[in-house]
Amino acid sequence: MYINELYDKLPLLSAETYTYIGRDGNCHTESEPVLTEHILDVYLNDQLTMKLVCIPQYLTELVLGRLLTEGILEGAFDVEQIYICEHGRRARVVLRERKPEKGISRDCESDREPFTELTPSCCTGNHILNDYFLTGKPVKPVTPIFWKAEQVFDLADRFHAGMPLHGQTWATHSCFLAKDGQLLFQCEDIGRHNALDKAIGYALRHGIPLSRCMVYSSGRIPTDMAMKAIRAGIPILASKASPTAEAIALAKEYGLTLVCAARRDRMKLFAGTKPEV
Repeated sequence: MYINELYDKLPLLSAETYTYIGRDGNCHTESEPVLTEHILDVYLNDQLTMKLVCIPQYLTELVLGRLLTEGILEGAFDVEQIYICEHGRRARVVLRERKPEKGISRDCESDREPFTELTPSCCTGNHILNDYFLTGKPVKPVTPIFWKAEQVFDLADRFHAGMPLHGQTWATHSCFLAKDGQLLFQCEDIGRHNALDKAIGYALRHGIPLSRCMVYSSGRIPTDMAMKAIRAGIPILASKASPTAEAIALAKEYGLTLVCAARRDRMKLFAGTKPEV
């Protein structure tokens, strides 16, 4: 996989002035850093496929992770090259040639006009869907691994120190990637989905086996977050926040170990294998 990133550091924060209004009648002007939104257009083999609203950090990792968790990629070997323009606004991904999925005609699908589907603003703006999303691939169960409760507690201990943008703006989610008890990567983004995709993309970029990894997220875990971990083959998904009933059912169905309300002194195991004593 050849990667060509032309962008350098892009602004993450903007100094904004506001009027502070207190209940006691105190009213004055203040200024503070505010997070900026960045829009990344993702082209797959020259077709506009996604528009991602994000912060301009780890853009290659975001694209790789998103393509994997959408079922477009099976691994880094599916990608021939990735190009990110100098402004970080356009990502071009060249996929290795693959056979069309059974029952899906490339010619038929390419003639169809793409449509726009609204998605939650916490992770993206719009998806422009085309046949790359129609993979038809079955979702495989994950393979459980042994783990220790202290590994989750350690990530919870490190969590606040690993959220510098959140400390300044209170406007980001974070995700940590760990393997065999070692923290490998941490990132922030506007949405929890993006942060998880960046962690997954980092593993793809650096050849880290996701089947041996644990991720720790700051955000709640509905079904789409659980499915991202399952599609990536991650055996353990931990979160500081809470899951939905449907996400718990999904985790049980696919063998995902789901740990939520994971704090520095306690956690709740909703699905999967119990930790080693």
